[in-house]
Amino acid sequence: MRVLFAGTPAVALPVLQTLMASSEHEVVGVLTRADARKGRGHTLHPSPVAAVARSAGLAVRTPKTLQEAEVQDWIRSLEADVAVVVAYGRLVPPALLDEPKHGWLNLHFSLLPNWRGAAPVQWSIINGDQITGACVFRLEEGLDTGPIYARMTQAVGPTTTSGELLERLAEDGTELVSDTLAALAAGQIRPELQDHSQATTAPALSSEDGRVRWNDPALAIDRRIRGVTPAPGAHTTYNLARLRLGPVTLAPAVTDLPPGQVRATKREVLVGTGSHAVRLGRVAPAGKQWMDADAWARGALGLDGATLGAQANPTDGGAA
Repeated sequence: MRVLFAGTPAVALPVLQTLMASSEHEVVGVLTRADARKGRGHTLHPSPVAAVARSAGLAVRTPKTLQEAEVQDWIRSLEADVAVVVAYGRLVPPALLDEPKHGWLNLHFSLLPNWRGAAPVQWSIINGDQITGACVFRLEEGLDTGPIYARMTQAVGPTTTSGELLERLAEDGTELVSDTLAALAAGQIRPELQDHSQATTAPALSSEDGRVRWNDPALAIDRRIRGVTPAPGAHTTYNLARLRLGPVTLAPAVTDLPPGQVRATKREVLVGTGSHAVRLGRVAPAGKQWMDADAWARGALGLDGATLGAQANPTDGGAA
């Protein structure tokens, strides 16, 4: 099949590379986000998809919107049989939804209709789902509302972060996409309508979503931190400066610490919550690199007995 691919971050690469290596499909064009300025020098960097596609000699377009007449004409000129979308980040306008013969197929990282939106894996972990998965569905005008061609399930481990889960789903999703395209080409698949009454939403996360609220129960804090790791990142404050947090472990035997209060020894750093304590793993104090919490504690005078979570000045610390 002639395939138009649309994707942007590294999580989209497994599907793109699988399609590029396939003898049954030809990637005739790639849509991705424009090069972005990063780092202290603010130099332009291509998206991971753009970098791979360009190195392979594929035709790449980076429009700000698919409403542009020029890009719509280019898409039509490709005469693609299908468009495959993985974390593209742009809306497909109604005028293009039926342009490829088989439409636009999106690999979405949830069991739709659960977690429609930009951050399905993150919200799945934050909300304590033990099972999640991925779906291939056909785009329509609604947000992630289209009919589903295929789905798979994936267990969510008790220590899994959103980054780890997303990586697994992206790798396993390659087979889901390949099987769907093969069935479409053979005319052996029909989509299943979603039950819209069961829908939940997964909006994009902001830095504020990564702020730890120490009055919450320990399990909720553990899930939130894992859900926002690596992005947008979990954080609290210490001495009014931002302290970035990696995943924690539960310390259910410690129930005498008030929410946010620290008990620091040479071996561990415990913090009280709304239920029982959690043990900090890796931390990144303002202006410093990641380090083990016990190493941080040995150099942070006055940490034992301090309280985390006072609101930082907006100019303190780094980005979450």
